[in-house]
Amino acid sequence: MPVKPDNIESALQEARSFPPPEGFVAHTRLDSAALEALRREASADHLGFWARMAWEQLQWQRPFTVVLDEADAPNYRWFTDGQLNVSHNCLDVHLAQRGDKVAILFEGEPGDVRRITYRELHAEVCRFANALVALGVTAGDRVVIYLPMVPEAVVAMHACARIGAVHSVVFGGFAHHSLRERIEDAGAKVVITADGGHRGGSVVELKAAVDKAIDGDACPSVQRVVVLRRSGRAVPMVPERDLWWHELTAAHSAECAPVWVDAEHPLFLLYTSGSTGKPKGIQHASAGYLLGAKLTSQWVFDLRDDDVFWCTADVGWVTGHSYVAYGPLSAGATIVMYEGAPTIPDAGRFWKICQTHGVTIFYTAPTALRALMKLGDEIPARYDLSKIRLLGSVGEPINPEAWMWYHRVIGQQRCPIVDTWWQTETGAIMIAPLPGAVATKPGSCTLPLPGIDAAIVNDNGDEVTAPDAGGYLVIRKPWPSMLRTIWRNNDRYLAAYWEKFQNRFYVAGDSAHRDRDGYYWIMGRIDDVLKVSGHRLGTMEIESALVAHPRVAEAAVVGRQHDIKGESVFAYVVCKGARPTGDTSALVQELRDWVAEQLGPIARPDDIRFTDNLPKTRSGKIMRRLLRAVARGEPITQDVSTLENPAIVEQLRGPDTQS
Repeated sequence: MPVKPDNIESALQEARSFPPPEGFVAHTRLDSAALEALRREASADHLGFWARMAWEQLQWQRPFTVVLDEADAPNYRWFTDGQLNVSHNCLDVHLAQRGDKVAILFEGEPGDVRRITYRELHAEVCRFANALVALGVTAGDRVVIYLPMVPEAVVAMHACARIGAVHSVVFGGFAHHSLRERIEDAGAKVVITADGGHRGGSVVELKAAVDKAIDGDACPSVQRVVVLRRSGRAVPMVPERDLWWHELTAAHSAECAPVWVDAEHPLFLLYTSGSTGKPKGIQHASAGYLLGAKLTSQWVFDLRDDDVFWCTADVGWVTGHSYVAYGPLSAGATIVMYEGAPTIPDAGRFWKICQTHGVTIFYTAPTALRALMKLGDEIPARYDLSKIRLLGSVGEPINPEAWMWYHRVIGQQRCPIVDTWWQTETGAIMIAPLPGAVATKPGSCTLPLPGIDAAIVNDNGDEVTAPDAGGYLVIRKPWPSMLRTIWRNNDRYLAAYWEKFQNRFYVAGDSAHRDRDGYYWIMGRIDDVLKVSGHRLGTMEIESALVAHPRVAEAAVVGRQHDIKGESVFAYVVCKGARPTGDTSALVQELRDWVAEQLGPIARPDDIRFTDNLPKTRSGKIMRRLLRAVARGEPITQDVSTLENPAIVEQLRGPDTQS
């Protein structure tokens, strides 16, 4: 069939399908009949559906009467005249029935373990909330949180929510200049940090980074710095500015009445990089965000009261907000938090934690899975993973090869896999299988959740309906957990997410296609789409084809300028075992032919560069802009301080390119 030039081609063919296991369906929260009833309700009455969800799922101090305010669209506002408190909805509501249930099960990288009940977590949140009030923090003030992945990070987030302060969590891997940008843009009054955090067998010097970030006249908004004692290392404390967490909280009560805020009151800012590299502060509102996080925690992860839920994301990213700090706690779940790296002291750490703490739901990133997969099946085989009943994937599209390894080795062919698509901007999962109701396909995030009106459109905004024809992934109706704006830059919000199609749709920035069953397949960022000889190709499918080769553990594909084709396919490849050296021409040709056989000659890589690892942040995301810069011979201008292994940059620039 001829391909329209304004559509993105899909060449990936994946026919395998896995129905929900019968044993899982028998006890599921939502079976296929219940799911279809929700879909029909949302389709028939979009606003009525969301109003019912908000009434049933959240406790309101003042009931709302307005469901959706569209007066300033696309700056949509939900439940505008209602009032509630997010911390109250995550903690206080459980005290009577679940007060003695473990809320957080923490393991530090050195091996220390803490179990914190809902009652204990509530007390710690109240103490710290009172301490913040004593420091002069009031509703609407911004507080930057720059902590390791320890329970106090969740305590600090909820303490801010409890008093109506707006928190902005900055990932502990960011260097001081990135931290400074975020403090300055937010206008933070208080910064919360630690004497250090454990990561990769060493201590991350967080307090030192804060001192550099706010040195001299930088960040004049900062009045106080609160320092958690975690590593035990000596750190300089600035008189009249710096305070120890334990000393500050010791004098305060374990009771703090929640501050009731409007539904649209900002809960948090979370900075994400834009196409220019300048961070943008995604602003989320209290009620709509919490509703999305709670509902999707229940629906997608089929949460039961006895589950032990482990989302491996750091709270510095949106996944750690929605599926560590807020969603599961609002649903009364027990969550696992782990401070360190997945390979310390060895590559069995994730699986040992699952065994030790009886993890039943495991949610992680494809990049982490591929890195662990490359080390062999025998490592996870050493551990008892029999309590795991559900697996999840987040962060980027999961390639079929990694999906099948996850299914076979970790899930032991008995656990559904929920491959989830969503973004910092969406606040909560948008497209994913409900594990007791939807058959799964390796590499597909399957179908939109009830109340989410997704579509695929071409450059003109017309819906693409032909099977396997790709285009822009858009959302056609507003949803409660959506971002409200970009902090102090609404023009950028409009330009980034709405102006492409004259404010008709939310533009996700991802390309996607649907198959004959209506299942969605994410093909990568629109910015990552290659235009090769007039054909628009999604990078994810080429990467998936490469990883399907038995020699390949990981791959990342970018484009670089080509005089004849417009763009050529440049692939970075991590092989299983040692990195190939010497004459690699035979392997290069084998991989090029393999991709051509899998996807067609148009997708054949022009260049392949072998590397020990891909450049990833500590959250597991591949830094694709860095890869593009290296492939094109451009200077590297973006922040590389979050790289797990900064030394990999020089290897990527190495000479072993085969064309």
